[in-house]
Amino acid sequence: MLNYNWHIRVIKLIIPVFIFMGMTGCFQETSQKYEDDFRSVQPPQTKKLVFGLANDSITLDPANATDSESFKVTVNIFETLVEYKEDGNGIKPCLATNWEVSEDGLTWIFYLRQGVRFHDGSPFDAYAVEFNFHRWMNSDHPYHTGKFYYWYYIFSGFPGLVKEVEALSDYAVRIVLAKPYAPFLNILAMPAFGIASPRAIKKHGEKFSTSPVGTGPFSFKKWEKNHSISLTANKNYWGKFPYIDQLEFKVIPDKKDRLKELENGTVHIIDGLNPDDVVRIEKNPQLRLYLRPSFNVGFLAMNMRKKPFDNRKLRLALSHAINKDRIIEEVFNNLAKPAKNLIPPLLWGYNDDIQPYEYDPEKSKRLLREAGYPLGFKTTLWVMAQPRPYFPDPCLIAHYIQRDLQHVNIDVEIKVFEWKTYLNKIKNGEHEIALIGWTGDIRDPDNFLYTLLGPENAQPGRAGNFSFYTDEEVDRLLTRARQIFDLSFRKHLYRRLQEKIHEDVPVIPLVHSMPVLAAHRSVKGYRPLITGIESFDSVYIDTSTKIKTE
Repeated sequence: MLNYNWHIRVIKLIIPVFIFMGMTGCFQETSQKYEDDFRSVQPPQTKKLVFGLANDSITLDPANATDSESFKVTVNIFETLVEYKEDGNGIKPCLATNWEVSEDGLTWIFYLRQGVRFHDGSPFDAYAVEFNFHRWMNSDHPYHTGKFYYWYYIFSGFPGLVKEVEALSDYAVRIVLAKPYAPFLNILAMPAFGIASPRAIKKHGEKFSTSPVGTGPFSFKKWEKNHSISLTANKNYWGKFPYIDQLEFKVIPDKKDRLKELENGTVHIIDGLNPDDVVRIEKNPQLRLYLRPSFNVGFLAMNMRKKPFDNRKLRLALSHAINKDRIIEEVFNNLAKPAKNLIPPLLWGYNDDIQPYEYDPEKSKRLLREAGYPLGFKTTLWVMAQPRPYFPDPCLIAHYIQRDLQHVNIDVEIKVFEWKTYLNKIKNGEHEIALIGWTGDIRDPDNFLYTLLGPENAQPGRAGNFSFYTDEEVDRLLTRARQIFDLSFRKHLYRRLQEKIHEDVPVIPLVHSMPVLAAHRSVKGYRPLITGIESFDSVYIDTSTKIKTE
């Protein structure tokens, strides 16, 4: 347990503000709080910045990635057609300079930036964009190697919602959708849709995942599995040249070791910290604390294809057996809020009228009796070994849940897996109940609800719907909500969706966490974004700030 000094009391006071304030305001608050006045002067060129991570990347092919560790790296190598503005409010050009859309929302034409080259020297043009889309959307494409999870989750299969992609000229490409898709422009800003070099894909084939080539501010240098990934500044970058010569993502699984390396100056930024570390960071004048606004959800997924979790009353019994408040106080040190919906409170469309599943062991026992399990039952709880943004200490959380469920006569065996193995196994639906979560990619409820509960995403082998939940009304509303552009009507649909999901209990929402990061004070220009993924093109190290080493 943490000793609650004044630092923690202040943090506890500001948490509700961060969590419940408007999305844009929350993003701007974080950006302004850590704004460095580095644009008024030209910062020195620095050789190397090291980011300490808890987990290694799974792949460096963004089209086949789903984990934040992979995207943290690829977002610096690849660029998308459009991107979010710095304040998080709206879309701005990136590889596309401008675009137009037909009145029916089906036909999009993107006009591309000229003079851009991939890291291998090949030209970026409309034919490269066409090649990438065809690779993503067509399962019979010769270079459609892998699962292409994000395309599958978002566009409802292959080719899914995208009907046609065609280069109209060297620098104009047309994309035709089969149906209107309201979040489409926002979707194209996701790192999963970074444009890759066709030449490199053809050259490396399936090994492109370890030999990535994009147009971004940094190019790939070396990947030492489970140790580090090294990037170098792109000398021919079309945009503002990075201030860092080298960018290294260093894998340091133990959270104590990560913090120690930060204190010793061998790494410059770290994430995956425990809330317990807050006081230690605050007391060190050489370090700076970052609290990333909560744009995530951690939840318990119950596999409805396996008995007894096909029983709604039994699922409801579990929901009343878990003491979320105690977990938040004793594991998160109050740097989280209890979740009652799958979407976070700062996202538009959030239904605050939903009443949470209150902690009530006696009610849980009664529901178990009504479900036909008066003496309880046995099950296995799966958990990932490494920390996630929504679960800083997943194994400890699993033990709290195990203890709560034992109080209502549910005998729980905990099984722990390394992250990559864990993700593959729960996508296959091998689990009974599993701890998992999601950090939003875009500012749209579709990204949470369709990804986590969409009908197409309940297919073993590529599931994102880890409860394998399907319901006719939910499926219809999810589809309808993504096809209309009227924001007020979309909000209405998402509010109803949250009500129906709450009634059916396919998952138990647990927490919306505020992930803790830290950096040495020599690091300037770093702004943690709500998505948990940011480029380092504007980050540099102030060489006048000394780093204490032992």
